[in-house]
Amino acid sequence: MRNKVTVVGAGNVGATTAQRIFDGGYADVVLVDIVDGLPQGKALDMLESGPILGTDSSIVGTNGYEETEGSDVVVVTSGIARKPGMSRDDLLLTNMKIVTSVVEQTSKFSPNGVHLIVTNPLDAMAQQALKVTGFPSNQVVGMAGILDTARYRTFLAEELGVSVNSVSAYVLGGHGDTMVPITRLATIGGIPAEELIPKDRLDAIVERVRFAGGELVKLFGNGSAYYAPAASAIEMAEAYLKDKKRIIPSAALCEGEFGVDGYFIGVPTVIGAGGIEKILEFKLLPEEQEMLNGTLEAVKKTVAETKL
Repeated sequence: MRNKVTVVGAGNVGATTAQRIFDGGYADVVLVDIVDGLPQGKALDMLESGPILGTDSSIVGTNGYEETEGSDVVVVTSGIARKPGMSRDDLLLTNMKIVTSVVEQTSKFSPNGVHLIVTNPLDAMAQQALKVTGFPSNQVVGMAGILDTARYRTFLAEELGVSVNSVSAYVLGGHGDTMVPITRLATIGGIPAEELIPKDRLDAIVERVRFAGGELVKLFGNGSAYYAPAASAIEMAEAYLKDKKRIIPSAALCEGEFGVDGYFIGVPTVIGAGGIEKILEFKLLPEEQEMLNGTLEAVKKTVAETKL
């Protein structure tokens, strides 16, 4: 029996996520959206590509939640997207209402399903999802660090003209402009990036990573990133479905790790069949801890505005 994945939101991120899950044959897919006909049409279009792609997975679209029952993974992408000049936090109250209504339903029909939150502002939305569902913390995770880290690795690889597969890096903290790329842990083929890239160029790359989402919003003019976020969500879902125990930077509820207690923030996590199975804590340098404390304050401010 195949696994079952629900994707809520049939916009760019959700539809791309659903398509890639279906294309890869990872699971049967249910695509949910409030717009009548939209998820049904996109799901049918994807289903008809099955013979070409050689996948026997099923995919259905729906405007309700009954068909999502028994999902192993629920990916929540629904919400309004950023427009030029908007920060991720500008989306807060509208998206909080949307995420609340979504997870009230998905948690009822899939009480054992891992909930993967993609909606921005991500750290606060994951916190809201945990509160609404009442799930154990390992069952709710935010997709952020993996995306920010992918962008970091992309820019480092471009700088040196090497394969992204040779680049290892971590971005910690909130999914916002105060995120913390850990430069001393970035390596190129095992060689510290600090020894290969001049400091001014490395600083410029770090700055670009922090504002990479906004860079795309400006280019699109109306909308935000979706290919890389979808790929990130799938990597996390696959780690759970296949019990891969991948080490993935994710927004997880910290309970003392890195000096953070009671908040979702981007940290290295092990994702396997138990959801977030552990957080890998390591010692930060004083300046790194200071930056992490700064991003924590930004997350706390956003969460406070939700009146959680």
